[in-house]
Amino acid sequence: MNNSELNQNIEKALEEIRPFLNSDGGDISLVSVEDGKHVKVRLQGACTACSVNQMTLKAGVETTIKKYAPQIETVVNVD
Repeated sequence: MNNSELNQNIEKALEEIRPFLNSDGGDISLVSVEDGKHVKVRLQGACTACSVNQMTLKAGVETTIKKYAPQIETVVNVD
């Protein structure tokens, strides 16, 4: 899978997650993909101050991204 396909798959995963984040006043955007294995995202809006955002990131975002792009090893939030 090339970088373009990988980015498209990650964007598809974020599109699946976005409605849940939007319903809580938040959003998410893809910042970068490094070495084809590590994804950086930026949680936005209400998600930045949410006390459960790390749980959301691991349980929701990372799981969904790995469904679309199984080679991804880590997903981290950057400010």
